[in-house]
Amino acid sequence: MKVHNRRRISRQKYTVIFKSFVTDITALNAAEIAGVNRKTADRYFKIFRKVIIKDALKERSLVDLGNGVEIDESYFGPKRIRGKRERGASKKIVVLGLLKRKGYVFTRIIKSAERKEIMPIIRKVVSSGSDIYSDGWRSYDALAVYGYNHKKVRHSENEFAREDGTHINGVESYWSWVKRRLNKFNGIPKRLFASYLLESEWRFNHRNTFSRDLKGLLRAS
Repeated sequence: MKVHNRRRISRQKYTVIFKSFVTDITALNAAEIAGVNRKTADRYFKIFRKVIIKDALKERSLVDLGNGVEIDESYFGPKRIRGKRERGASKKIVVLGLLKRKGYVFTRIIKSAERKEIMPIIRKVVSSGSDIYSDGWRSYDALAVYGYNHKKVRHSENEFAREDGTHINGVESYWSWVKRRLNKFNGIPKRLFASYLLESEWRFNHRNTFSRDLKGLLRAS
């Protein structure tokens, strides 16, 4: 498929749509700026997302985060659910995140934040012996058992950073950015959440070269 095919729009309009996607403007706003209908902008946005998702999945299969990794999980879904909250909340999508400080982020949707769910993922992308930073959630206590140098802050005791550099501010900032980004779409169907999450991951990991890297994917497709 020729993803850069511009048969029905001018080069100028295509460029506007592309730049709108790069700057993370919604398809509706991109259509208004480019002077095209919503379906045309949607079509190109889907093309761009398709090549991003393909490349993101490829990168995931090769990832090795190395040393100095922050880990945390986040919850996506209805803002208010009667009863349990956060780690015990129902009807929420649970996502595990691992962030290499000043580097790559890796996310994965999980069934729960229990040890049996998170440890296989961590062991796959972080080598034993590495420094890993987390909060005080009990499931992370297993990290030491598997040979990691586990350093944690106890949010339950209002501890958020230590003088020795122990904190998870980086991965928490990533969650804040993702949620702000997804909120722009005014609700994402559950069936599409995984692809939007993966796109967010790719955008973050290519944050300094996003436009150039996307153009490269489009030329190669």
